[in-house]
Amino acid sequence: MSTRIRRLPPQLISQIAAGEVIERPASVVKELLENSLDAGATRITVEVEQGGVRLIRVRDNGSGIDPDDLALALARHATSKIASFDDLQHVASLGFRGEALPSMASVSRLTLTSRMAGQESGWRVEGDGGDSVAAPAPASHPPGTTVEARDLFFNVPARRKFLRSERTEFGHIEETIRRLALDRFEVGFGLWHNQRSVLDLKPEVAQEGWTRRVALLCGQEFAAASLFVDRREGGLRLWGWLGLPTVSRAQPDLQYFSVNGRPVRDRLMAHALRQSYQDVLYRDRYPAAVLYLELDPTGLDVNAHPAKHEIRFRDSAPVHDFVQRTVRAALADTRPGAAPPPAPPARERAWIGSGAGGSPSSAGRFGSSQPGLPLTVQERLAVYGQLHPTDPTPDSTAPERVPQTETAPPLGYALGQLHGAYVLAENAAGLVVVDAHAAHERVLYERLKAALAEGRLQTQSLLAPIALAVSPRERQLLEAHGELLARTGLEIDALGPETVAIRQIPALLVGADIAGLVRDIVADLAVHDASDRAETAILALLSSLACHGAVRANRPLNLVEMNALLRDMERTERASQCNHGRPTWTQLSLDELDRLFRRGR
Repeated sequence: MSTRIRRLPPQLISQIAAGEVIERPASVVKELLENSLDAGATRITVEVEQGGVRLIRVRDNGSGIDPDDLALALARHATSKIASFDDLQHVASLGFRGEALPSMASVSRLTLTSRMAGQESGWRVEGDGGDSVAAPAPASHPPGTTVEARDLFFNVPARRKFLRSERTEFGHIEETIRRLALDRFEVGFGLWHNQRSVLDLKPEVAQEGWTRRVALLCGQEFAAASLFVDRREGGLRLWGWLGLPTVSRAQPDLQYFSVNGRPVRDRLMAHALRQSYQDVLYRDRYPAAVLYLELDPTGLDVNAHPAKHEIRFRDSAPVHDFVQRTVRAALADTRPGAAPPPAPPARERAWIGSGAGGSPSSAGRFGSSQPGLPLTVQERLAVYGQLHPTDPTPDSTAPERVPQTETAPPLGYALGQLHGAYVLAENAAGLVVVDAHAAHERVLYERLKAALAEGRLQTQSLLAPIALAVSPRERQLLEAHGELLARTGLEIDALGPETVAIRQIPALLVGADIAGLVRDIVADLAVHDASDRAETAILALLSSLACHGAVRANRPLNLVEMNALLRDMERTERASQCNHGRPTWTQLSLDELDRLFRRGR
C-alpha cells in the first residue's frame, strides 16, 4: 500500500458513496420511491425480479425531469431540492443529498426515462456502472418518470456476496414500501415480484380510508384493537393508532414512526412509547403503534444519517415528554364506558355464530331434532316486559338487575361467579365476563399509584411484626431495595443473617398474605434488573404489590363484592387491561348469543 496521498478516481468515489447509500435492493427502492414522492406522484408502481437483484423498476406519474437535467441527475451532489444552508434547515423533501441516482448508476445498469407534462415525448439516459453517462435520447413515455436498475452490484461482486436469499431481500423491499405507504395515504402504491402482483393500494384521502390501509398493511387484528389519538400542544402534534396491549409483540416489529412526513426509526419516540406502556405490558413485550409527529422543521435535523433513516431533535426532552404524556393519556381512557370493550381475536371467537360443532350448516349431535327458536333474546325481552311489567316497589332485598335504559352502568350488574375466577354480569348489551383477579389487580395498582403520586399512601404498622426466614441472597435484596420498599409502604428490617421482620405494610393490603407477598416481591427483584430509574423500580414494586394483593382464583365473592368490583373498574383508568396487558373483561352481545344458540333461525 502506497503512503502517498492522491485523489481517488470518480468511479471509486461513487462506489464508496454507494456503500453508504445502497446497502441492498431495498435501499434502491427506498431512494427511488422518495424521489417519486418528492415529484408529487399520486401513483407509484414497483416491479422487482429475483428479490431486486436482477431488476428494480419504479414508475411514477410525478412532475418528471427536464431533458436538459437528465444527465445532471446522475451526477453526484446534484439536486433540485436545496440550494443553501437555510434550505437544509427547513428541508421538507424526502431526498436532498443528490447521491442516490449516481450511486445506483455506479453499481448497476441504470436507465432513467422521464417526460414532463406538456412535452411531446419523453427522454432517456443510461449508465452502465462506469463514470460516464450517454447523452439523453428521445423515448416513448407517459408523463412521469421510470427508473430501471438491472444487475445490482454486477461490478462489485464482494458486495453481492453479502446479500441474503431472494425471499429475504424481497421482504426488505416489501417493508420499505409498507413504511412509505403508511406515511403517504394520498398516494397509490403497487408492487410486483417476478411478474406477480403482491400489493395494490389505492389513494386514500379520509380517515376511514387511512384506517383501511392500516388494516391492510398492519393486520386486521391491530386495526380492530387500536386507539386513534390526535393531540396538539406547544407547536407539536401527535396522531395515529395505538395498539391495545392485547396486540403487543415479542419484537418491536410493528412500530411505525413518521416525523414531518418522513418515515424514521427513532429511538427517542420508541423509548417514549415503551415507557408509556410500562403499566400495561410485560417487560419482554413491545407495543404496536403507527404514529405521526409534526413539529417546526427548525427543531429537527434530518441530515443525521446518509440514508436518512434517523433524525435528531434539537430539543429532545419536550418531544419525549409530549409523546409519553399523549400516549399515557390515551391508554388511561381504556376503561369500561370510555372505549369499545376489548374482544378476543377473531380466530378465538370463530365458534360464535357457528356453534360448538363448527360450520353453521352442521346440525351437531342433536341438530336433526332441535329446530331453531323463532324469537331472539331481544324479542323475548319485549314479550316478557309486556307480560310482567316492572314492579314500581321492588323487593329491596332482591339483587340488582339491569334497567333497560341508557343510564345503566357500562358493565351492568353481577349475576354470579364462574369457577371462582370469572364474574358474570348482565348489561344492556348482553353478557359481560370479567377476570376478577386481573380486574382487581388493575384497580389496586391504580390506587397505589395515585396514593404514591399524591403522597398519601396510607400504611399500617403491625403490632406483632411478621418474622420471615430468608436466604442470605434474599436478605441482601431486601436491604438493597429498602428505600424503594419503604416508599411503597413496606418496612422490613433484618433480624439476623437469615431472618427479616415485616413491621409495616400498605393499608390497602391489610388482611392479605403478607409473608407470601414479600416472598413474591423478593422473587421479582431477583429476576428483574434492579438498576432501572427509581420511578420504574417503584412502579414495578407497586405492580407486584397489586398482583399479589388482588383477589385470587377460587375465592368466592358475593353479589355486593362483585358489583363493587364492576363499579371500581368503571372508575379506574386502564381498567380494560391488567398490569401485564391481558384483557380484564369481554362482552358477548345478545346478537352473538342468539347466533350461538341459533335463535331466530
